[in-house]
Amino acid sequence: MSTTTPPKQGTPLSRAMRPVNNLVERFIPSALVFAIALTFIVALLALVVTGSDPVLIVQSWGDGLAGLLSFITQMALILLLGHILANTRPVRKLLRGLGSVPRTAIQAYLFVFVVAAVASLITWGLGLVVGALLAKEVAAQGRDRGIKLHFPMLVACGFAGFVVWHMGYSGSGPLTAATPDSFIAQQLGGTLPITETTFSTWNMVAAAATIVVVAFALFLVAPRSGDRIIELAQDAREKDVDIDDAVETPADRVDASRIPTLLLGLMLATYLVIHFSTGGTLTLDIVNWTFLALILLLVRNPFELMALTKHAASNVGEILLQFPLYAGILGIMTGTGLIEVFSDAFVAISTPQTFGVLAFLSAGLVNFFVPSGGGQFAVQAPIMLSAAERLGVDPAIPIMAVAYGDQWTNMIQPFWALPLLAIAGLKMRDILGYTTVVLLASGLVFAATLFIVSL
Repeated sequence: MSTTTPPKQGTPLSRAMRPVNNLVERFIPSALVFAIALTFIVALLALVVTGSDPVLIVQSWGDGLAGLLSFITQMALILLLGHILANTRPVRKLLRGLGSVPRTAIQAYLFVFVVAAVASLITWGLGLVVGALLAKEVAAQGRDRGIKLHFPMLVACGFAGFVVWHMGYSGSGPLTAATPDSFIAQQLGGTLPITETTFSTWNMVAAAATIVVVAFALFLVAPRSGDRIIELAQDAREKDVDIDDAVETPADRVDASRIPTLLLGLMLATYLVIHFSTGGTLTLDIVNWTFLALILLLVRNPFELMALTKHAASNVGEILLQFPLYAGILGIMTGTGLIEVFSDAFVAISTPQTFGVLAFLSAGLVNFFVPSGGGQFAVQAPIMLSAAERLGVDPAIPIMAVAYGDQWTNMIQPFWALPLLAIAGLKMRDILGYTTVVLLASGLVFAATLFIVSL
């Protein structure tokens, strides 16, 4: 009696990482629980390390809860507008056209990654949604043409594009430093232009190098002949957002007209032209107004805009709930002097040459506990900037080190994968074998970049 050995799933490298991935998925709680736990951990540290009175700790926490309200709104808008933009009819039509480009399985995997990476560099909210939508579109069209595509790998490639988001146009860290009156600008005594961070030569070269290196890593771990292939289900093709645009009253005719959104979009686009032509700089607000202008110009009418907004809003709620907790943590750290203690400790183990790499590694670790890039930046950037000032390090280095660390361990932190996985209908364990490889490949580029610019 003969037995047939079932084909092994994935490549040797992805199989080797599976125990680590299972551990991460099984024991890492939700991001909200992390934020709550971190609140009490920081409060306990302030009590023990600084000797602060419990009343002072609670008061600092309570006073801090509302300390980042404008920042919270900016972060929520980036995700909301990115999701809306990705689901407008012109963008969905573009994605369907892109879905027909790849002609082989390897081309499909790498194509989804590169497009998702470019979208993430434009805005992280767009990148997350585009990665999932394009993965499903490529899988569906590939299946129709007889190309056997491993759907979990396609989704992993879509999420892998997110590994460069903080190096791009919507990077919350650099943009916060460039925004007047932000908490970072106040600490620096002025704004830090994005020409020294996001649009610095070294960061743009690092972004391009990351895409190339990660693409090569994905090529190495892509399923080959004999590996188990899980294709997209026949009925799983992504559908357009349902828009109820029935016209029954005169008011409905106004809501079904393109004129209101078009006029507002043109007005906002005109404002942006005036802003940049008169020497205005790129800030978090300007990024949001750019994408809002695009949305207003692309949607057909207010009916469509309202439907897309309702569809996108469910992805924003968890962020809105967590950010005040991060603001409260920052309040404890500043109000009790804990931030100075951490800064002293970091200075003690760093030199100007090693500071960037160590800051990056610490940011990657902190990202497990504070998975939101904006939330992490609020908690960690003040510490790193204080340490950098004492070591005589260019403030652009700690800002980008925190940015790199945040985007780096997102690859094995489930929080930001959840919207993408919900669209794809998969679980984190389905893609972790591939995204862990992305973590390793991108980490080499990030660490090397920060080491070189610190010399």
